[in-house]
Amino acid sequence: MAEAAQGRVQAAVESAVQGLERERIRAMQGAMFRCSARCCEDGSASMQEVQRCIERCHQPLAQAQAIVTAELEHFQDRLSRCSLQCRDQAKDALDSGGSEPKVRGQLDACLASCGEQHLRLVPLMARKMRDGLAAIQ
Repeated sequence: MAEAAQGRVQAAVESAVQGLERERIRAMQGAMFRCSARCCEDGSASMQEVQRCIERCHQPLAQAQAIVTAELEHFQDRLSRCSLQCRDQAKDALDSGGSEPKVRGQLDACLASCGEQHLRLVPLMARKMRDGLAAIQ
């Protein structure tokens, strides 16, 4: 049961990130490469000027990657905390004399609940990423 919830969360996150990549990030990558090419076409620029120009071209994409990474890390941290809480509850139940099969079932149900809770958060996370990417220019 917990594995199924984990699989659904993973699939939803991957789908959201792939959608963002197609909708926003690919266009940013194309713009970055075109901008970088224009930097290199300036025959009067020094090597340092060309390098600074290319770095400026890369900044928006680097910002986009930082936004996506930060949101994914935040989401993963929240999911991990939920999972750790389930494991702590299971350990406490075992320590207070609970039977192993019963505690294992409770742990599985708790982990599945964590997955379902976080599955509902994926659209919010994707919207936050989309809003952050839209603000980059």
